[in-house]
Amino acid sequence: MSDGDSNHEMTFWDHLDVLRNMLFRVAIVIAILMIIVFFSKDFVFGSVIFSPSDSDFCLYRWLCKLGESLNMPEFCPEPFKIEIININLSAQFFTHMSASFWLGLILAFPYFLYEIWRFVCPALYKKEKRYIRVAFGFGGILFFMGVLLGYFVIFPLTLKFLGTYQVTETVVNQISLSSYISTFTSLILIMGVIFEIPMVALVLSKLGVIRRPFLRKYRKHAIICSLILSAVITPSGDAFTLLMVALPLILLYEFSILIVKK
Repeated sequence: MSDGDSNHEMTFWDHLDVLRNMLFRVAIVIAILMIIVFFSKDFVFGSVIFSPSDSDFCLYRWLCKLGESLNMPEFCPEPFKIEIININLSAQFFTHMSASFWLGLILAFPYFLYEIWRFVCPALYKKEKRYIRVAFGFGGILFFMGVLLGYFVIFPLTLKFLGTYQVTETVVNQISLSSYISTFTSLILIMGVIFEIPMVALVLSKLGVIRRPFLRKYRKHAIICSLILSAVITPSGDAFTLLMVALPLILLYEFSILIVKK
């Protein structure tokens, strides 16, 4: 037990009971947010989820303006509209339920980090508590930064490439509702988790697991892994798209180097 703990030792079953209560509270918060998202169907689907499927999305407009300023019109995508179809009778309802759950989970992530902090806090020393509390709080901000990058950049670029790619003009793309939603939720959730790299590095550093020389030693490996991951996430062939995805990942690693112990 740490110097900030209570006078009695907790048994294994006490810890298990605390963990159960923590998971129950997290589940309640996710359920509440899921219900809110579920009953905000018109806004969530019309203004958020399906917004990147149209060439009027803010990212595409920004690319057009960038192309004009740089005299590079190829940056501006041609007008397009991704057609979403449904072929299963119950798919729309269950997709609505599934999307509500995943969005509720994403919105509840900072609270989940808070509950993890409360769970591990009694086992830490006072000095460790101060640093790791800051790390967990910063982790919530980083998560939403990753989610925003995934929504405004990663998913639209991926959707634009895969949704308009054709092996021949005789094959028309009609994207299923379930495929669209699963790609949408997985990409933004993955980006949110990836942005937790600095938080994980800071926590491991404060616990004495890693040091700055270790991260510097594997800097080249991290850059290569960032490029490979970016190529997988956004399989478009242009270097600009690859750079837009890889650069934040590389910066996250560099930021992790700065905040860990020497």
